[in-house]
Amino acid sequence: MNRKDLVDALATQTGKSKKDANDFLDAFVDTVKSELKGGGSISLVGFGTFKVNDRPAREARNPRTGDKIKIPARQVPVFKVGKGLKEIF
Repeated sequence: MNRKDLVDALATQTGKSKKDANDFLDAFVDTVKSELKGGGSISLVGFGTFKVNDRPAREARNPRTGDKIKIPARQVPVFKVGKGLKEIF
């Protein structure tokens, strides 16, 4: 399912227009982004949690040359699946 399909499904299920569904989806994505950028997390009970994890610096190898390279520490967004979503699979 791509974004257009998701907007269509939201519009159908809510009885709203596709424009309203698209605006809602944009607002949801923007809210998640801003919350994660601020260091917070979003928990949706039964669905999952969006949060930011710290990834430490590490040393790796360039597969082409075999040279050691340093990969800096960084933060990465992650999604942890909730119990309710796990149970349907």
